[in-house]
Amino acid sequence: MNRRFLQLATISSTVFCSTLALAQDPADVDVTKLAGVIRWGGVFISIFVIIGAMVVLRLLGGAADRLGERFAERRLFIQKIESFLRFGLYVATAAICVGLSLQLDSTALAVIGGALAFAVGFAMRDLVAAFIAGVTIMFDRPFQVGDRVDYAGQYGDILEIGLRSVRMNTLDHNIVTIPNNKVLTDVTSCGNYGALEMQVALDFYIGVDQDVRIACELVREACLTSRYVYLDQPVPVLAKQVIKDEYVAFHIKARPYVLDTKYEKPFESDVHLRVHEAFRQHGVMPPAILHRQIQSAPVDAGLTSIAPPVVPRH
Repeated sequence: MNRRFLQLATISSTVFCSTLALAQDPADVDVTKLAGVIRWGGVFISIFVIIGAMVVLRLLGGAADRLGERFAERRLFIQKIESFLRFGLYVATAAICVGLSLQLDSTALAVIGGALAFAVGFAMRDLVAAFIAGVTIMFDRPFQVGDRVDYAGQYGDILEIGLRSVRMNTLDHNIVTIPNNKVLTDVTSCGNYGALEMQVALDFYIGVDQDVRIACELVREACLTSRYVYLDQPVPVLAKQVIKDEYVAFHIKARPYVLDTKYEKPFESDVHLRVHEAFRQHGVMPPAILHRQIQSAPVDAGLTSIAPPVVPRH
């Protein structure tokens, strides 16, 4: 209750003080002019207007909560309507308080209009930048609707390219809204660019003492026999020796194509399961620390071996 009162009072006082500051020249302000601009009776009435608006906000919030509990399937729609009504009540209360508290002549209205125009223009600068960026995206087309895109740690499918923002549906089914001007300034990675098929990178690691050629063939076979593979594209399998978590290992990377981007994760899971089973059947082991037996070097004939000291027993 107190928070809503403070919000309404802050909005009204901010508009009120801004109007006074803009309508009057600081060098010409005196008590007489100030008394001529302010309607003190209207200020007193404005206090009751704010209290009434606060009561209405409280009733509105309670009604929205009760309706949301009664109609659970419409809860989000009810909350949306409540937000619009609450915002409209804030604006109406501020306008009524200013109208009751100030003598609004043509000069004051012109000053208030100029101040509001400046405030709206300043607040909409990001919106204008996003609009221009949206037009640029439409022509430049760094990605298309339906593409699978990686942007700023978010990975998913593009649902909509609007004039203000781009909407992405992540693989966790979260809707991410990205302003258009951010898309133009940051790096965006597109996996398929308008095509259904997409290359998927799959990584496997085996020990350096294992048969790498057999492992590569098993990985290639697992990719080619998956139900999700796109066979019109080749399946390159690459191998190189790396250090993985302080282990010397062979890194095997396969780059098959999935027939549809929506099957990317099922394809990854299917191939990994097939490779795991094939490695187990053929005895291909993961990386491990190799313990080698180091043979001692022969002692030169000219050197005399030094026996360890004998500790006497008491």
